[in-house]
Amino acid sequence: MTMSHENPISVVGAGRLTRRRFVAAGAAGSVAVLTGGLVPALAADKPKVGLVMKSLANEFFKQMQAGAEKYAAKNADKFEFKAVGMKDERDFAAQVDAIENFVTQKYNVIVVAPADSKAMVTPIAKAVKDGVKVINIDVELDQDAKKAAGIDLAFFGPDNRAGAKLAGDALAQKLGPGGKVVILEGNPEADNAVQRKKGFMDSVAEGKLQLLDSKTAHWETEEANTLMTNFLTQYHDIQGVMAANDSMALGVVKALDAAGLSGKIQVVGFDNIPAVQPLVKSGKMLATVEQYGADMAALGIDYGMKELAGEKFTGWVKTPIKLITAKDLS
Repeated sequence: MTMSHENPISVVGAGRLTRRRFVAAGAAGSVAVLTGGLVPALAADKPKVGLVMKSLANEFFKQMQAGAEKYAAKNADKFEFKAVGMKDERDFAAQVDAIENFVTQKYNVIVVAPADSKAMVTPIAKAVKDGVKVINIDVELDQDAKKAAGIDLAFFGPDNRAGAKLAGDALAQKLGPGGKVVILEGNPEADNAVQRKKGFMDSVAEGKLQLLDSKTAHWETEEANTLMTNFLTQYHDIQGVMAANDSMALGVVKALDAAGLSGKIQVVGFDNIPAVQPLVKSGKMLATVEQYGADMAALGIDYGMKELAGEKFTGWVKTPIKLITAKDLS
């Protein structure tokens, strides 16, 4: 399940999406959503659009919120907008409450990055059956759960497996065959965590790396710090670390700093949040993966408005990914 880099965004399934809607821009590969103008309000009152994110303690979702709010401000004449997030990555109840509150408040569109790919299907299905247009971004809802609930939603998001493999391949190239590595996984309940683990395992197999251990730190920095500290105690010959997001990579680097091993053990992450960019530049991290979260949310809003106007999208709308190394940040 790889993604074409010649065509940075495509639709798998029905529904049309042109490359002009979401393109790489500039030498650094930054991305912009080119809407060509959103659809006008469908009634005298402007449609209401809600964005439900994961943990706002995670810099990635702070960026997503900022990008979405900037986009909404530019289109304030077309829709009303509100963004909410969770306290931490496992606060699933907060996401359920947010969906239910938006339905009660008669929001027309809900854009959601689900924290749990299965558990979030039930409240989302209820919203859909209440007439709300729901756009699934970032983390794909479970296909079997959607089918059982009787809903068919498109997924607007990156190829997490391919993205993780980009980072894993960079690590494999740096270490060479036989390199000894550990993996810090994300929430096992989230499909993107599952896919990133698979991508890392693809790199382990193809690069002939030696996997010492793989455990979850639930996307959290302090949990990753503790887990990495334990790994260093248990394994004295770790050469590389694959962290399924940059929040965990920060915890890994903190543990390496404390052990005097920063720069000696290679670290890759995922998200390209601002906090890791100095670490990549300085060599404390080898690489991360950009997935353009702010633009993903704006894309979700745009397509929610299009569905509200009568269009229907199904399948997988792939959004761009890019490996980021020190040369990309100089």
